Amino acid sequence: MSHGLEVHSDGTASFVSARLDAWHRLGTVRPGLLTAEEAMEDAFLSRWNVRKVGGVHAYELSETGVTRIESDDFFTVRDNPKTRVPERLGTVKGKYEPVQNEEHCELLNLVADESGACIETAGSLYGGRRVFITMRLPRAISIAGVDDVNLYLAGLNSHDGSSGFRFNVSPTRIVCANTEHMAINNAVSHYTVRHTSGAKAKIAEARQALGMVWTYAEAFEREAEQLINETLTLGQFEKLCESVWEPLEPNPSVRTRNNYVRRTNTLRHLFEDADTQANIRGTRWAGLQAIGEYLDHYAPAKDDAVRAHRILTSSDVRKKKQDAYELLLAA
Repeated sequence: MSHGLEVHSDGTASFVSARLDAWHRLGTVRPGLLTAEEAMEDAFLSRWNVRKVGGVHAYELSETGVTRIESDDFFTVRDNPKTRVPERLGTVKGKYEPVQNEEHCELLNLVADESGACIETAGSLYGGRRVFITMRLPRAISIAGVDDVNLYLAGLNSHDGSSGFRFNVSPTRIVCANTEHMAINNAVSHYTVRHTSGAKAKIAEARQALGMVWTYAEAFEREAEQLINETLTLGQFEKLCESVWEPLEPNPSVRTRNNYVRRTNTLRHLFEDADTQANIRGTRWAGLQAIGEYLDHYAPAKDDAVRAHRILTSSDVRKKKQDAYELLLAA
């Protein structure tokens, strides 16, 4: 499994984090708050000079010889932030217009000024094909007055034509390629920003993105409070776990049975006795948190590095959390 972060030939990684170390232990950690400009410099996101070059031509072999086929495909290229050597990032159509990381920085600063958000993380993924900057909103969501959840607004973009520049909002602090994102049903979870020029247009789009944040926050609060205000018995929790994980098969091997028993006992402990459940014990919200805590911290792993990479990159982990969330809401 891979965190996806860009690691350069000198061993440095294109990642910066404010105050908190990322689990993958790569990149730069700043002791205080970050400006967007500082995040760009520390994560080596500046001065890429992303550009569209040439036309891509294909050739077809036939009985009469080789025929050149014209195409409107182009390459996107950047200057490597360390070596300054040009590197290909992707193949795009002729109408594609590159947008520099510095332009994202400008728009993110507008969002920060409008909302009071602060920069948390920034990085480059998959050799520069994708970049991200994450901001923490100043106001945490209080779930029924007993559990506080931070919200993060991330600016995400690709330089290979795979996506536009968009804001994505979630209670997840992005630290690598596939940091899990718990989707909120029927809520606005992202807003794609048009690449326009002019301060007024950019401020309008920043405000549009912030409207998306508050819409998401309201939906998240409603659904989370629904979970925290409804009880969940141990028996119901164990049935939930049987739905998230496949039930024990008939005549299992000794190893399979032992793993099943170990997981069941750990999940039961997290739901019934863990200190992390003190304020929410016996609720559906507690059931969701117990499953998340197990997947993040207790599921067997060879070592901490393997555990961290699995949490941050595994679609199975992400799916189990989402399945638990949806089952608890639907029940």
